[in-house]
Amino acid sequence: MQIISTIRRRPAPLLATAAAAAALALAGCGNVGRSPASVSGAGATGGGSTATTSAGRPGGKGGTLVIAMTAANVPALDTELSGGQGYEGIRFVGNQLYDALTRHDLGQSKAIPSLTPGLATSWSANRDATAWTFKLRPGVSFTDGTPWNADAAVFNFRRFRDPRFRYTTPQLVGLAATYVGMVRGFKALDPMTVQITTVAPDSHLPEDLSTAFMASPTAVMKEGAAKFAAAPVGTGPFKFSSMSTGQQLTLVPNKDYWGGAPRLDKLILEPMPDATQRIAALRSGAVNWAEYPNPDDIPSLQSGGFQVLTNSYDHIWPWILNSSAGPTSDVRVRQAMNYAIDRDAMSNDLLHGTAEPAYQVAPRANSAYAVANDVYRLDAARARALLSAAGYPNGFTLNVEYPTSGSGNMIPGPMNEALQKDLAGVGIKVKLKPIEWAAMLTQFVTGRFASGIDAVNISLSFQQESFWGQSFSSAGPLNLGHYRNPRVDALLAQAQTVVDSVQRNRLYGQAAGYITDDAPWLYVVNDRNPRALASDVHGFVEPRSWFVDLTTTYVGN
Repeated sequence: MQIISTIRRRPAPLLATAAAAAALALAGCGNVGRSPASVSGAGATGGGSTATTSAGRPGGKGGTLVIAMTAANVPALDTELSGGQGYEGIRFVGNQLYDALTRHDLGQSKAIPSLTPGLATSWSANRDATAWTFKLRPGVSFTDGTPWNADAAVFNFRRFRDPRFRYTTPQLVGLAATYVGMVRGFKALDPMTVQITTVAPDSHLPEDLSTAFMASPTAVMKEGAAKFAAAPVGTGPFKFSSMSTGQQLTLVPNKDYWGGAPRLDKLILEPMPDATQRIAALRSGAVNWAEYPNPDDIPSLQSGGFQVLTNSYDHIWPWILNSSAGPTSDVRVRQAMNYAIDRDAMSNDLLHGTAEPAYQVAPRANSAYAVANDVYRLDAARARALLSAAGYPNGFTLNVEYPTSGSGNMIPGPMNEALQKDLAGVGIKVKLKPIEWAAMLTQFVTGRFASGIDAVNISLSFQQESFWGQSFSSAGPLNLGHYRNPRVDALLAQAQTVVDSVQRNRLYGQAAGYITDDAPWLYVVNDRNPRALASDVHGFVEPRSWFVDLTTTYVGN
């Protein structure tokens, strides 16, 4: 039966951050950042069986990969709800259990990953980018045998957009709005073609749909919306095996995966928000992959034979400043703060090269990055002069909320203490207010500061382009600091109508110039995504992305 649905609803927030999604912040080719991608200590790619998968790579026995995540909990397993742990949840759960209509090329480490076909093989837009037609990939089935087709796609979009649909939940609709908030209607044109309409021109819909994950309609209807997560079914490279709540998630390979079966025998995910615990588990052999090692541990890990991989990716670690009230409502104060901090010392001395200084709003691995927009370097004298001109020669007090761990947040305690010291040098007294990551994400999606808070530190990304408008347009739902600039509004509105990604990134680059000068954020660093792997983990490519392809990875000698 063909399903047709039209939902009228206001666009809702997109997070990243990851990132992240889901609460994270979160954007394809243009002026690529100049810092080169790098991979150090990469493992060999040989070994394994001589059998060949449908993707043409060696298959067969590949061992067990155990990953220690920075997340405080096992990410939720129902499609978009994996983003409740930020982009890390999407990285290790969403992208492994499920596919979306589009995806990114994660099999190389040099270029910013381009958008490629996923469950759709091609797509096209009408003249004003308000209607998109997706041709679906034939011959794909969910792991319960349900065929992938247009009706399955429409079923999932209804789960994302229709709060009255019996097979959805309020939480799913809320988080899905991160990616499909502009979607107004959807219908099957034929068994393998879907048309999606939007409430306004949406030139980057295919990019944003890369994390709109498709679940088996049969499984959802069988289990019910609330219980589907206990036995999730997708088309992704891995299948659900078991879960110990809050402790461990076990996945096994989907041997019939349309993109080529994974080489691993088993994938185990364990939440470990404490970096010391993650590295102890890696050293002891309890895990063989640790996300974000403490930078101080990296030399000893490398000398001990562990692989430490890094690469630039679409990430920024900022403070979002209140542009509408208090001292930070004055652009001179915000600029002063940006001149007062020593990003180079943080990147080199505290983070030991696992991050790069962020001299502007666009991350170095974002296609809108232009070196001409690099503005802010340490200049304490200029900072003091700007503060004096703004009427704060003796500084002021600022309350800053920061997460204690979580997706892309690096080592937030020491980093915020370093900023606290830098700003004290120009008279700004910072009071740091720690908060648990999931609680911060819940606050972030409301689009406003908590009571008494003047700035929020949170890991963010522009990997999904919606984030530009959601964070910096005057009416953006994630514009926590109430930043306003009519020139930025006009550029972002124009970008919504430009389907060509190169032209669109030029517009984002122009907007980034104005945003950088206006300094609604404190631009601190761009993470280089360090992760530590045991010496017997092979075949993994560290991409310039939040996300990873685990299908080529295997464990063994």
